[in-house]
Amino acid sequence: MALDQQTIVRVYRRRAPRYDFTANLYYLIGFRLGAYRRAAVAQLALQPGDTVVDVGCGTGLNFRLLERVVGPTGRIIGVDLTDAMLAQAQRRIEREGWRNVDLVACDAARYEFPGRVGGILSTFALMLVPEYESVIERGARALAPGRRWVVADLKVPEWPGARVCARALVPFCRPFAVTLDLTERRPWESIARHMRNATVSPRFFGFAYVATGEA
Repeated sequence: MALDQQTIVRVYRRRAPRYDFTANLYYLIGFRLGAYRRAAVAQLALQPGDTVVDVGCGTGLNFRLLERVVGPTGRIIGVDLTDAMLAQAQRRIEREGWRNVDLVACDAARYEFPGRVGGILSTFALMLVPEYESVIERGARALAPGRRWVVADLKVPEWPGARVCARALVPFCRPFAVTLDLTERRPWESIARHMRNATVSPRFFGFAYVATGEA
């Protein structure tokens, strides 16, 4: 059963100090988290000087990738629900000396996107938000024309036996508050409903994906 918001916050408060290390352990089963993040950022097609919103930014693992493309004249807005994760993100910002990253402590379902942003990103976070449809719809309205919403997340593929395999993988995901019923949430379909030129690129045998849509 999907965890409630307070439980998710407690989970990520515990995991925050070791989040980066434990997330990288997924490489041991062939889950190339860094590669999927890079693919998602590439799909944004950002330009120097753009403003980009990272929904569910966590400890800021996407910030370096985003900095490389928006540059010092661009702006990164990191939104996350959990104070402890944002504290880790702030340490990353200070360590790197970035002056163009703003952090917002907010439930994604209540976040008010700024207008005419250059891109919106969410990596392995949006499926935890029950109101993901509304988040995607409001984000789509906030994007400048032709700019992109990109979501990288988990799903159960359609091939025979996939759900059995998914059940076997759930114990690896449970430490991050992911339960099997969350795979019934389908943000890529929301992207297609609210955006133009929607695409979905499968990763990790279809158990992950990168979905992109244009405003």
